[in-house]
Amino acid sequence: MRSVSGRFLRYRATPAALAAAAILAAIASPAEARRHAHHHRAAHQRAVSGYNPPYAAMVVDVKSGKTLHAVNEDALRHPASITKVMTLYMLFEQLERGRFQLDSPLTISANAAAQAPSKLGLRPGSTIEVEDAIKAIVTKSANDVACAIGENIAGSEPKFAEMMTRKAQALGMSRTHYANASGLPDADQITTARDLTVLARAIQDRFPRYYKYFQTRSFAFRGRVIGNHNRLLGNVQGVDGIKTGYTRDSGFNLMTAAKSDDRQIVAIVLGGKSGASRDRIMADLVRASLPRAYAGARQSPALIETAERGRPAVIADAASKTRTRYASADDDEIETTNATDAAPTTTPGMGRRPPASIPGAAQAYAGSAGQAGFPGSAKSSARLPSYDAVATRSEAPAKSEKAEITSRGVTPTAWVIQLGAMDDEDKAKSMLAEARGRAGGALGKAAPYTVRVSHGGTTLYRARFSGFSEQSSAQDACSALKKNGFNCFATRS
Repeated sequence: MRSVSGRFLRYRATPAALAAAAILAAIASPAEARRHAHHHRAAHQRAVSGYNPPYAAMVVDVKSGKTLHAVNEDALRHPASITKVMTLYMLFEQLERGRFQLDSPLTISANAAAQAPSKLGLRPGSTIEVEDAIKAIVTKSANDVACAIGENIAGSEPKFAEMMTRKAQALGMSRTHYANASGLPDADQITTARDLTVLARAIQDRFPRYYKYFQTRSFAFRGRVIGNHNRLLGNVQGVDGIKTGYTRDSGFNLMTAAKSDDRQIVAIVLGGKSGASRDRIMADLVRASLPRAYAGARQSPALIETAERGRPAVIADAASKTRTRYASADDDEIETTNATDAAPTTTPGMGRRPPASIPGAAQAYAGSAGQAGFPGSAKSSARLPSYDAVATRSEAPAKSEKAEITSRGVTPTAWVIQLGAMDDEDKAKSMLAEARGRAGGALGKAAPYTVRVSHGGTTLYRARFSGFSEQSSAQDACSALKKNGFNCFATRS
């Protein structure tokens, strides 16, 4: 059925295709008929309107932390069903802690059962085992299952979304905010390509055992065989995961991880015009980037979550919030393509920027506070302020965290700027020296210093500059550093 409907979409609503759709509707179940009609209308609408969602992309070398490709990487976007990668991250954490086992039952509530497609169609009061839930997320991108995971972990989906957002902040995903567990349309569900590269690396570093589920091609569930929506698996050399996504406002999204010849990358494409074009773009990026990735021993450290990343995520104005739940979060997958046979395509932004080294290994996980408004459609655009306009919360250490200034003669001013957190003090000092050399007079009399932070048995060294009495001056200095290739954010001392 899926391949048939994919051909209908490519015919772009011709009379013959419409007639075929009518025949299909006659022989299909009512639910299937409604689903195919919905997809057909969506395809026709895209053809008529010249569908052009906002684009962003980023490729990062996992071993070196270098950026190999970036276009609009800090611009705010809707993640769609890539959201479910964080949902599974939270579930894997519960498995690791022993709260759940792979055969533990998850209860389906009426709210979960009522979620929009794509879904398994589970009934209220029924259960699904954790392992089946994982596979349903990876393959079917089931929204009812994603909601159930959140409710079983946190008690309600809104509370789970809050947990997801806090986790994103701890990982360094500073511009990400979650409103639900599935990625169904919500104006407050936002992220960036850069933040998603962080998540793509983090879930592999933290959960190598469970990450293997993202390689699932298909799984059998109660008499059905459900295939994976990710068409690059098995078709593009090196690709081993991880998640697709689509809503009308987001466009066609894809998070990918790939390994080959001791090289490893993660790549994000957001805002593809179709599932097929998105897959071609990603295939091009993987093929172009993997040979350029570092093949030696890993230089960037494995991810360590920190409690100090207290920057608030940017969320939409209350007046602009929308709660449209009618659009499917993963209906791109009926537009299929075999990436191995795809003709060469011009990847948006390809070659526009040379590989840039992110200063310091730990910068591979540092979030950017680059300013960018959300370029959504006029229909559901959300007026999103830049991060710097709202970043006023103090970065107070958690109770389990010990922080100590290690640089002599430096007293933090009211506002400071931070470039990153390293696993070695010399690396942090080198980062500061390089930043001073590149930014020159833009830093004025700002004094470099390091802060040793101990948390959960791990010690990191924050690389910071002091010397800013006002938020605006700290932000100006950060802007200068960003222009010179450094990630940076301003914070109260």
